Amino acid sequence: SKREIKMRKLDSTKVRPLKTEQLLHIEDHDFALRPGFGGSPIPVGIDVQVESIDSISEVDMDFTMTLYLRHYWKDERLSFRSNKNKSMTFDGRLIKKIWVPDVFFVHSKRSFIHDTTVENIMLRVYPDGNVLFSLRITVSAMCFMDFSRFPLDTQNCSLELESYAYNEDDLMLYWKHGNKSLSTDEHISLSQFFIEEFSASSGLAFYSSTGWYNRLFINFALRRHIFFFVLQSYFPAMLMVMLSWVSFWIDRRAVPARVSLGITTVLTMSTIMTGVSASMPQVSYIKAVDVYLWISFLFVFLSVIEYAAVNYLTTIEERKQLKKRGKASGMYSMDAVQAMAFDGCFHDTDVDMDLTPFPDPCEENETRASQTNISNADTPRLKRKRSLKGNVGRIILQNNHVIDTYSRIIFPSVYIVFNFFYWGLYI
Repeated sequence: SKREIKMRKLDSTKVRPLKTEQLLHIEDHDFALRPGFGGSPIPVGIDVQVESIDSISEVDMDFTMTLYLRHYWKDERLSFRSNKNKSMTFDGRLIKKIWVPDVFFVHSKRSFIHDTTVENIMLRVYPDGNVLFSLRITVSAMCFMDFSRFPLDTQNCSLELESYAYNEDDLMLYWKHGNKSLSTDEHISLSQFFIEEFSASSGLAFYSSTGWYNRLFINFALRRHIFFFVLQSYFPAMLMVMLSWVSFWIDRRAVPARVSLGITTVLTMSTIMTGVSASMPQVSYIKAVDVYLWISFLFVFLSVIEYAAVNYLTTIEERKQLKKRGKASGMYSMDAVQAMAFDGCFHDTDVDMDLTPFPDPCEENETRASQTNISNADTPRLKRKRSLKGNVGRIILQNNHVIDTYSRIIFPSVYIVFNFFYWGLYI
């Protein structure tokens, strides 16, 4: 009926749509050639929105960034008639049929276009032939880092964009909106770095075989979080150095205690240094953290050497005293070194200290105390106990070498001065 025929004409779903190729007249042009081939270079504007900085690797010296890369150019071969002057938007299937700029990332290691659920590509064509081509890309690129101030360093990295085939005679690459062409997500953050600034710049790159090319730069500065390294490296190193100073207050005759303490602190410092080096690239220059850890290791090592000097000088001193007194007893044939290993201020059994071939300051103090304060009826053990109650501090001071006394002042003072200059220099 006439009514059914009229309804069919009004039903737009029954009308065969125009093909994209027919609307854009793609089949009438050779898109293997750039727009305006043979004339002036075609200007291609670029703007970038950084979505995230995924990772920074000191070992590989690279960074990974996800961004939206947008190209703007004019191709009159894609112009079309439009009564409402509206643009047409396409996905990635049309890209293979038209000309698009061949922008690549200089110093890129890995890069890919996201393809979930389909390729993240957008092409928008305006009636006058202006084209917007947008991609969502993740790229890993090199960042030439300087670790001489690590971990108090600031790294400057850049992502560089350039045309691969077309030099400046064919294609002029530029930032579409100047410095405003680079935008970032407000929520970008990294675990180890503060992002100080993002900036856009441009320049030229020369290749001897192909000529000059326009190059665009996405620059950003990264300042490292130091608190993590303070907890993991600096603070343990400080504690080990201060722990090594405890040996200066231990009796110089307590050989096992002072030697074991020194060896423990040295090995702990070696472990801290090895852990820091394992997470860093094997660079040929000295880093700031190396300076601090090696100086701290030197302080710990010198505390061990200090006791070796104290022990050696004590042995020589007691040998000289032995020669002066001339007490060479056949009942007690141990030399001064053996006596130091076994003798001390405190004895669990009664020993007549006059039989020893070297003077004992503890025994001399005990003898004086017993003569003035204790009657002759007291036993030798009771004499020692009463004497030690009032003279423990004096005995400890008399058993410390003069080197220990000076070390208690010199070692902390020099270490404080070193820390003052170190943090003042690098911060």
